[in-house]
Amino acid sequence: MATLNVKNLPDALYRKLQKRARERRRSVAREVTLILEEAVALQEPLSILELRGLGKQAWRDVDAAAHVDTERRAWD
Repeated sequence: MATLNVKNLPDALYRKLQKRARERRRSVAREVTLILEEAVALQEPLSILELRGLGKQAWRDVDAAAHVDTERRAWD
């Protein structure tokens, strides 16, 4: 099994990792390993059917035409 050494890790970040590990009853090394595993895990792409309606709630009260006009003017 490989060993990873991290240099110049800010003390505040290490304390947050310690707290998170303690809350989950894990070692810091195990917590970091799980965080890295999750970060690099390949996510299955969503099918077109799973994408249908995605984000609909966020756009419910937005006038799409006005939004597009505003965005276009911002790039002029």
